[in-house]
Amino acid sequence: MDTAPQAQPPFHETSEDTPDIGGGLPVIEYWAKHTLSPEGPKLWKTLFHHSACLSCSWGTGGQKGGFTNEEGEKLQRCMKSVEAISAEIQPPVPAHFFDTHSIAQLQKLSSLEADRLGRLSFPVIRRAGSDHYERISWDEVYTIATAAFQKSPERVASYSSGRSSNEAAFLLQLILRTLGSNNLADCSDLCHAPSTTALQEMFGTQTSIVSLESLKQADCVVLAGANSAYNHPRLMNELIKLRDRGGKVIVINPVMEIGLVKFGSPAFPIKSLIPGSEIASLYLQPVPGSDVALFVGIQKALIEQGHVKQEFLQACTEGWEAVLEQARSTPWETITATCGVSQPEIEAAAAIIGDSKGVVFGWAMGITQQTNGVDNVYSIANTALISAQIARLGAGVMPVRGHSNVQGFGSMGVTVKLKEEIKQALEQLLGRSLNLPKGYHTRDLIEAAEAGKVDSLICVGGNLYGANPDSAQAERALGNIGTIIYLATKPNIGHFNGLAKTNTIIIPVLNRFENPHKTTVESGNNFVRLNDEGKTHLENADLISEVEFLTELAHRVLGDAPIKWRKLQDTRYVRQLIARTIPGYEKIGTIDDTKEEFTIAGRIVTESHFKTPSGKAKMFTTPLPDLTLPEPEDFGIDQSTKSLVLALMTGRSYAQHNTVVYKIGDQYRGMPHRHCILLNRLDAEKIGLAEHDRVTVQGDADKLDNVEVIYGAVREGAALMFYPEVNVIFKARTETRSGTPAYKRVPVVVYSDKISI
Repeated sequence: MDTAPQAQPPFHETSEDTPDIGGGLPVIEYWAKHTLSPEGPKLWKTLFHHSACLSCSWGTGGQKGGFTNEEGEKLQRCMKSVEAISAEIQPPVPAHFFDTHSIAQLQKLSSLEADRLGRLSFPVIRRAGSDHYERISWDEVYTIATAAFQKSPERVASYSSGRSSNEAAFLLQLILRTLGSNNLADCSDLCHAPSTTALQEMFGTQTSIVSLESLKQADCVVLAGANSAYNHPRLMNELIKLRDRGGKVIVINPVMEIGLVKFGSPAFPIKSLIPGSEIASLYLQPVPGSDVALFVGIQKALIEQGHVKQEFLQACTEGWEAVLEQARSTPWETITATCGVSQPEIEAAAAIIGDSKGVVFGWAMGITQQTNGVDNVYSIANTALISAQIARLGAGVMPVRGHSNVQGFGSMGVTVKLKEEIKQALEQLLGRSLNLPKGYHTRDLIEAAEAGKVDSLICVGGNLYGANPDSAQAERALGNIGTIIYLATKPNIGHFNGLAKTNTIIIPVLNRFENPHKTTVESGNNFVRLNDEGKTHLENADLISEVEFLTELAHRVLGDAPIKWRKLQDTRYVRQLIARTIPGYEKIGTIDDTKEEFTIAGRIVTESHFKTPSGKAKMFTTPLPDLTLPEPEDFGIDQSTKSLVLALMTGRSYAQHNTVVYKIGDQYRGMPHRHCILLNRLDAEKIGLAEHDRVTVQGDADKLDNVEVIYGAVREGAALMFYPEVNVIFKARTETRSGTPAYKRVPVVVYSDKISI
């Protein structure tokens, strides 16, 4: 089979202002600008601090040094890391800011404007009926918080993000479960929950089974539904090195992201930075939500090309016969019509996989944020198993996670699906049964709050309002909760729009490199880093660490039984409890003395034995999705109005971290501001739209007017807009097994009042 390099992706049209490569000189210009600014000394001091990167789960840092990864390689900081640090070393929000700015004014702020207000440096409260936040004493904070968390446990909940530490995460779940609540919603419910669900069923694990060491031995990476050039730039260094050693990269994404075609990395200033390094060997652009069809097609081609590893399947897997039969019996016409990728392209992908010695399959939100996200992950893992590209160095499956410690929160038990072995260990620690009610994941929490079933909520980081679909519903739901306590370093739009019915309190906390105690975090590849103590740059600030606040609250609510909660303000002691209760984390109990950062035991799979009851990987058939879109009339659009129904993908801009926006435009996609829609030219011309025309984009919850049309390298029938701004227009259609909303396939209708028949 000819697998010659692809000339260019099928849908490749970009704006004339779009750079020819991702990364490159704009990254250096950004570093230079911030280095030479007044914040420069603080920035570099923080970059060299022995603490893990604040940004993505591929970040560096810890005891090896600020620019060093787990393999000891240098020059591994990226622009996203600098963006995150720059935001954290801002001056404080002015002392009288909340006195002079009403809630109504604050609700008009964009995500970028809210973040630019500065660092929170004293606790504030918005009381029922008040149109302002006001400063509050710590005594009153604890009085209100204690009363709130003495409510019935089924009416108490938490929400969290990966911004904080393992120690804070462990304490959060320990406190909630001691109270009798299993309502531990987490931001991972909105992103990689389908990954954890599927991987647990198939392999008995919920994380990547590939280490950085293993990735370095691969000669092929399949990267599906991920824009790592923007969101995980350090992974790009590994792809560059893979291509340099003769390997191949298959990219699967409905949008041609320029950085996944060619990327200029500052880690390789001579060979890569300015000319750029080739990334994609083959770029497939499927219909959003059709990934199951594409991977079944790859499986079918692997069968036809003789690349099926029958002996491996018989010895190491269950359910393989049905998976192979599904691929054999599904007609090519059905596969290509569903996914929109041609048979020769699919066969080329299969040939690359089949001819490679070691293939790592990675994926992110484009795979998981679908109504069939679990099936998507099944189909990827099935493909790895069929070709025996798993359970050895240089091969395997690797969810590419976003936030820096989102995986650590799951490991610490911040989940409604607590592993049985952790449950038993916690029961022994607490001396009580933890057979608790099912608990609310994030979408269940919103639904329960809207129904008036939640009295008290504590948010450890994150932006629960901004991260959810149907912003109006999120605002209503949070408005039904009696008391909400936000722990945060900076303001976000959720603090102004996610207001509680009675008391909304914002607690200003220290960030990762400011804590007066050591903490740890976990990378997406299961590596635990140790963060040194630090000191805040804020003078005369009234801040607190999350560990101190959580333990003091627990002491006031629960007393000294069954745990002496104030003793847990010593994070060394917390780590000893983690070592006793979290499988694979045994080394954390002595990390203060050894300074030995480590890969979590039992996570990396290099032998053909899995943590399933049978010891075999369990394979599942994956039904092809029905991707029928509504008609314009279903949106109430009159037949006299020319309109276009599309599958909208929501996404981050290149200068964005989760819901936090650092820059208004996205030069790599040619989108000058946040109020744009990226369209294929052919789609736009179907209804007479020209680039830069203004349109209405309408979903099933609301609409946005005056949206600017930008022509881009997105496949026909699809479009892209920025999250969280676009969340307002669509309701949550969730993956039923994991609860994750389908952010990457939102049916919308696009029209302009100027265009009619």
